[in-house]
Amino acid sequence: MSNNIHPTACIADNAIIGENVAIGPFVVIEKNVVVGSGCQIGSHAVIQNYVKMGDDNIIHPHVVLGDLPQDTSFNSDTVSWLEIGNNNVFREGFTAHRSADENGITRIGSNCFFMNNSHVAHDCKIGDNTIFANNVAIGGFVKIGDKVFMGGNVVVHQFCRIGSYVIVQGTTGLNMDVIPFTLIGGRPAKHYKLNTIGLRRAGITGERYKVLADAFRRLKKKASLEDLPETNELKLLKDWLAIKSRRGIHGFKEPDKIT
Repeated sequence: MSNNIHPTACIADNAIIGENVAIGPFVVIEKNVVVGSGCQIGSHAVIQNYVKMGDDNIIHPHVVLGDLPQDTSFNSDTVSWLEIGNNNVFREGFTAHRSADENGITRIGSNCFFMNNSHVAHDCKIGDNTIFANNVAIGGFVKIGDKVFMGGNVVVHQFCRIGSYVIVQGTTGLNMDVIPFTLIGGRPAKHYKLNTIGLRRAGITGERYKVLADAFRRLKKKASLEDLPETNELKLLKDWLAIKSRRGIHGFKEPDKIT
């Protein structure tokens, strides 16, 4: 099937466009861009230099991908990238910036949903199946795991990590890391409990859930996790805790002292 490109779209000669791509009115696609097959790009969207995206992404009007990082020391001649996986939805007004480092990458996974006016800053890493509600904004070098839900108007300080299977309550401000599998919210932010509904939907029930519940109780008491059954979820949690935090963890000691 051939591409459907509106005559008002402006596409650089060396941009690579896959098969069965729809490009709407007044879209701008700059140099050194790769657009995978089956993508739909809405009117007035802008895809700037050094963006690579996979297949079947849906880009709504007025999205901007790959703009310069908001770093006053950044040299615009630097070659850096924004890489995007497959089957993502970017709603109107979404923005994502390329890396601030030479040959660095801002990376967005697959099967994510980004609602209107949300923002991914330079050098962030976003996992798969993650949702940003309206007006979520994350600073540079933030890492977000898989199957995370970010409520409306959440803001995240640079260098924070948010573990997989987390729900962040709307309007929460995060300036430290968030433990995987948990629900966090409030002002100041607080880990309330495990993300029970999200874990059930992911099939993490029964003994697997009990192990996580025990691990979470132990973390609050700063006790060891070593004698718990080694489920896949506990391994993910231990691996996450073993990485030295740049910002600390909301309400908990440093991870290398509690595992």
